[in-house]
Amino acid sequence: MPRSTNSPASRKRRKRMLAKAKGFRGFRSTKYRFAKDAVRKAMTYSYRDRKNHKRTFRALWIQRINAACRARGITYSRFMEGLKSIDVDLNRKIMSDVAIHDEAAFDNLVNQAKEAIEKKQAAS
Repeated sequence: MPRSTNSPASRKRRKRMLAKAKGFRGFRSTKYRFAKDAVRKAMTYSYRDRKNHKRTFRALWIQRINAACRARGITYSRFMEGLKSIDVDLNRKIMSDVAIHDEAAFDNLVNQAKEAIEKKQAAS
């Protein structure tokens, strides 16, 4: 019985890997040996950075809210404490957007938070 090879499947696997490496520089896009390492590394980075993307945007929103709060005479943590005590349930992305585009609405939020903190301090 003649020896059978896995040629069609191997070629398909290599073509698939080289297709994923399209756009890489040099041998990393044309030679399978180098492309498989480059693609594996790229997939690792892409998985990791999908998580980091969320983290960095949350940090950006918090910085924006903090800057807007400090311009109105309150810190970020006190602002969030005040909002939590009056059950305002806005996420940081929305609050950041409000702070940038609708200053009157953000002023209203800050005033509500300040009043809530004053009531809380007066009660204790």
